[in-house]
Amino acid sequence: MSVLVYTENWDGKFKKLTFELISYASSLAKKMNAEVTALTIGDMDDEELGKAGRYGAKKIICVRNSLLKNLDNQLFTSIISEIALKSGVSVIVLANNNSGKALAPRLSVRLKAGVGAGVNSLPLSLDPFTVIKKAYSGNAFAHTVIKSDIKIITLLQNSFGLIESPTEAVIEKIEWNVDAGMIKTEVTDVTMQRGRILLTDADIVVSGGRGMKSPDNWGPLEELATLLGAATACSRPVSDEGWRPHEEHTGQTGKIIAPNLYIAVGISGSTQHLAGVSGSKYIVAINIDRDAPIFEAAQYGIVGDAMKVLPKLVEAVREMKK
Repeated sequence: MSVLVYTENWDGKFKKLTFELISYASSLAKKMNAEVTALTIGDMDDEELGKAGRYGAKKIICVRNSLLKNLDNQLFTSIISEIALKSGVSVIVLANNNSGKALAPRLSVRLKAGVGAGVNSLPLSLDPFTVIKKAYSGNAFAHTVIKSDIKIITLLQNSFGLIESPTEAVIEKIEWNVDAGMIKTEVTDVTMQRGRILLTDADIVVSGGRGMKSPDNWGPLEELATLLGAATACSRPVSDEGWRPHEEHTGQTGKIIAPNLYIAVGISGSTQHLAGVSGSKYIVAINIDRDAPIFEAAQYGIVGDAMKVLPKLVEAVREMKK
């Protein structure tokens, strides 16, 4: 019996998300008296692969082939499911990101496995296997019982943390035989974003809404983000108005994020917006309307005009960092 965790790599490198997944899988395996196998697809060197052992992976499988550079849902599902069956796994852990959301349903059908999607903590019980997740835009919690022999879990980013549990990990590299005819996804162009923190990877996000009043008023917000090493984001009305790029739009119809700290400046907090940020560990709200829904979701709040509060906040952070 083992726990298999699918760990993405980006150009041969792991990110913090990878180590959070392995930390979760390792903690789950201890409860189950099992071991953790980490699986990654794509060429990586031994030094980078070995980092997975720092967080509890006993075995690290690296599947390689020059045709496996880009995610192809059908092909990757075939690889993961075949390794899962050979390894006799009882639980498969993936990230609750675009890749995990694409792979989990396919794996579920292929392996006849139940899925716990968007889980944010260890199972409440192993018998019956019960996972917990947020529901109704974060306003409630759902307890989901998975009865299948193999269980699939997708873990919300920044919901568990990093736990070092060093092991003498065994690295196994497999040259996978790939039928080129199976590949249905073709990447024709790649544009890399450089010099900015990706919104979905950020630990801290500073976000603005219509309370910023004008696209010309974003200087202090961007300065605050720079001082905090944060990514910038916005509400849907802001992106619809063209004040900010659409890739910064967070919410039910935009990017769903779960940073450690989300600072909402001039955002009222509609249900759709909160659905996209409710996974944040801490929410700080700045709004002139004391009855704004955002305050119900926030751990800390400032009632005031964002145009007056934001510069003072920037000044305070600047002084703190001297």
